[in-house]
Parts: sequence; structure tokens; C-alpha cells
Amino acid sequence: MPRAPGPPGGRAPRPGGCGAPTPRCPSRSARPWADVLDTLDHLGVGRFVLAGNSLGALVGLQAAVTAPERVEGMVLVGYRPHDQAASPRLLAAGEAERAALAAGDLDAAVAAGVEAWTSPGAADDVRAHAARMLRGQLTGQLALREPPLAADPLGDGSAAPSTLTAPALVAVGEHDMPDFFEGGEAPARDLGAGDTAVIPAAGRLAPLEQPAAFCDPLVDFVRRLPRR
Repeated sequence: MPRAPGPPGGRAPRPGGCGAPTPRCPSRSARPWADVLDTLDHLGVGRFVLAGNSLGALVGLQAAVTAPERVEGMVLVGYRPHDQAASPRLLAAGEAERAALAAGDLDAAVAAGVEAWTSPGAADDVRAHAARMLRGQLTGQLALREPPLAADPLGDGSAAPSTLTAPALVAVGEHDMPDFFEGGEAPARDLGAGDTAVIPAAGRLAPLEQPAAFCDPLVDFVRRLPRR
């Protein structure tokens, strides 16, 4: 599928749980935000712009509050705090997946996920890509014991983002669930990001469905950051 060029020097650490399963150590608490920072340390990157979609937006914000002195800017797309009450649409999506897995029907669980997380106008190749990612994620969940999450650096989420001073952009796909429109309101306010940007014709998987519309505001945001 076509992909828009990203910002020069970009790196894309992937939070666990997306795509092919990877072995995990059950004795170690999961700290995906620390994994991002460790990856950047390994690459010798001192300061950076964090950009994340969906779970990546949450992990990006967690990384930012952990190492605020290193953050040049943040782009959060499709953000939703885990403690936000779920909408009926989100609850139905989760229940359909769980019911299929309980019945031992992995194909039905994947189909339910693709239906929930792609927009009605998503291209066939996007749906196929989403199905591969979901199959890998669900296979990993079934085969591997998920480690417990470490204490969230955001705490209850009420104050931590307001301590950040780096410029921010908050966005959401036009056809995403209402949860992620609502979820972006608090960080947009607390980070001084202004109105939430809407990515046209995109759903939950905005980078896959509309790569150019996803990358254009991201690249423009990075180019407008103050130069050091």
C-alpha cells in the first residue's frame, strides 16, 4: 500500500501486543514506555519527538512524563486513557472478540476485530493487513502469559500531562469510535495543543488507512518545532 514519507531520522519502536507475538518474561512487569526510552538510548538519541497512534499514543505520553527533559514535541493520535469508561460501541467490540475466543474461533475473533477497528471505506489491503496484525496479537495472547503492567507513570492521569511543556498535536481519525474523540480532549487541553485535528476518512488504524493524511500533519508539526 502507498506510504507517505515520514520525518527524517524517525524511529518506530512498537509497543508489545501488536503484530507477531514475542517471548516475554513472566517475572518482569511490562513497562512499554521504558522500552521506548531504552530503544532510544540504544540508538544514541538524546532528544526526540514522540508520535504514537492508538496504544502508541498512550505509551508515548507515558514516556514523555518519564523523561520530559528529552521531549521536543508530541503527536498523539487516537488517544484514550485506560480508565475512561467505554462507549457501547467499544464494549460491543470487546465482547464480540472475547466471545469468539471463548468458543475457540480465532477466525471469528479476527473478523470481529477487523470490523471494529477499520472504517467502512477501508481498502481490502488495509483490512488484510489489519487481520494479520490482529491474528498475531491474539495468537500471542493465547500462547503466552501476559506479564503484569508496572505502575503507570501517568498515575490517575489528572495532573501528569499538565506538567509537560513540549509542543503537542492531538488528532483522531474521522471514523474512529467516540471514545477516542473524548479521550483526546484532556491531553489537548492539558498540553496546550489547541483543537483536536481530525484525519479525514480514517478510522482507528489511521496510519494504514490514510497514510498521507496521517503523515502530512505530523511532518508539518515537526518542521514547525523550534530549532535548537
